[in-house]
Amino acid sequence: METPPQLDRMFSDPVEVIPAATVVVFRKGQPGGPPELLMLQRAAQMRFAGGAAVFPGGRVDPADRDWAAELAGAGDDVEEVAARIAAVRETLEEAGLLLALAAPVSAGQAAEARAELLGEGALRPVLERRGWQLALDRLVPFARWFPRHRRSFDTRFYLHDIGTGAHEISVDATENTHLFWVSAEQALARAERGELGIIFPTRCNLQRLALFADYAEAEAHARAVPVQTVTPRVEQRDGAWWIVIPEDAGYPVSAAPVEEFDRGATAPRAS
Repeated sequence: METPPQLDRMFSDPVEVIPAATVVVFRKGQPGGPPELLMLQRAAQMRFAGGAAVFPGGRVDPADRDWAAELAGAGDDVEEVAARIAAVRETLEEAGLLLALAAPVSAGQAAEARAELLGEGALRPVLERRGWQLALDRLVPFARWFPRHRRSFDTRFYLHDIGTGAHEISVDATENTHLFWVSAEQALARAERGELGIIFPTRCNLQRLALFADYAEAEAHARAVPVQTVTPRVEQRDGAWWIVIPEDAGYPVSAAPVEEFDRGATAPRAS
């Protein structure tokens, strides 16, 4: 049985590896309900995951890496520090939300910082002008996905909690068209109804996040399960092709038919 052409494309040796970082931002949901997660819908014309709902994040920039080299202490992984800086920067750029600072800032201050960041493109000068200090240990490592296709994002996922969620957010209106809060269960249900597009890694992470009743449970789980790089592979099962991920990476579902890999990459605008 020949490998489907789309899998040949998706699982070939990578030509370009792009370090990236993503943050799963939690806030408290309705009383007695599950926590809500911040998601954004990517513009339909975007080359990667166009039209899909994803968590805030993006590629690690050279400026992130340069700053990380100075911040990293003895024994620290500079790439890990750079990814956390990128996660903070991208979340501010995309949603206007400033995470992982040593002291909180107001919505107005975050909006001013975002405007400067969009103009300058680097986080360091924006924070240093204001005397704001990063607290990168507040980003909790959760996962790392590296699909190894031709233009492959090596993405580190982090968790962060903002508690009550009393923060102003707004879409950047360039790469993304819509911001919304949703529980993991609701996001999965919307995807099943065809109302929300999610790519395979996002689907897997939502399935995992749906296990937790609150942020404390999610954080405890993340700290207890060592992060390993998840690289989906293809195998045949009963004459059909399946996408498979490691069974010990913390995910409740470790295999899915190939149709699940990029099903719903685009969908109607989320509400």
